[in-house]
Amino acid sequence: MMSRRNWILVAAIGLAAVIALWSFVGGWYGSGPLKEDRHFLVPAGASLSAVAERLEKQGVVRSAQGFTLRARVFGGGGAIKAGEFAIPAHASASRVLAILSSDDMVRRFVMVPEGMPSIMVYERLKAQEHLSGEVSTPDEGSVLPDSYAYENGEPRAAILRRMQAAMTQTLKELWEKRAPGIAVKTPEQALILASIVEKETGKPSERRMVAGLYSNRVRIGMPLQADPTIIYPITKGKPLGRRIRQSEIRAVNDYNTYTMSGLPKHPITNPGRESIAAVLNPAKTDALYMVADGTGGHVFAATLAEHNENVKKWFAIRRERGEI
Repeated sequence: MMSRRNWILVAAIGLAAVIALWSFVGGWYGSGPLKEDRHFLVPAGASLSAVAERLEKQGVVRSAQGFTLRARVFGGGGAIKAGEFAIPAHASASRVLAILSSDDMVRRFVMVPEGMPSIMVYERLKAQEHLSGEVSTPDEGSVLPDSYAYENGEPRAAILRRMQAAMTQTLKELWEKRAPGIAVKTPEQALILASIVEKETGKPSERRMVAGLYSNRVRIGMPLQADPTIIYPITKGKPLGRRIRQSEIRAVNDYNTYTMSGLPKHPITNPGRESIAAVLNPAKTDALYMVADGTGGHVFAATLAEHNENVKKWFAIRRERGEI
């Protein structure tokens, strides 16, 4: 028979074991030491123990050794993923491991709107503080306007390659669906004309009409006379910020469609998918002229006489507004 003293000893050991177990479990599921929400980066190829050291150093968990041990007991051990994660304040060690083992990573995006010239794409990539490395200004028209996700620390050049690959693929797909008998003869010509359409109208509903008008001019060798082609050599596609000068209208270069027939040598911006599609399936129209209508769109004409009347109406609108 066990003596009273032995019973007390056994009870004490049992109580100590219960307390230790409770502490061990509590250290896994209990509130963590992190005082405020923060982002935590798991490097590619990092081991559980290496991540635990980073977690302790950044105040996410109390003990790297304790986190590693508990993770292997309760969490299966090592099931963490590389990436950037949002850790809420006072997250338990269990919650931290669950977050680091999930696909719920912080998503960052860089957006290239339709009609953004390449110099501004370059500036936008440079301004993303969570990207790394150098990048060159891309060729005009080589970037597909869209939103691009990236990871913290990803090279800028890698993002740019994705943007350019997207344009290459999109142009290929749309070219294969082109309407028969269109004015442009190559994907490159389609991209150039689409860049003009992109800059000439901000109204989606009239893209195909504008594309049809310029396609008509290309067919008959009539100068396109698109103002954005005058501006491009001056600003590389950025807003001019003033009226175009007569000397600039008369300038002879690879872009100015007032002093040349046909298409510019290169695109004048990065056109969006819809502008490319419009050029490859333009509206069937006899229009050769257009002028602003005062509502953000244009009014179209097939003859110069009709166009001159439309211009008079536009100047009347501007006088009424006090613009001239």
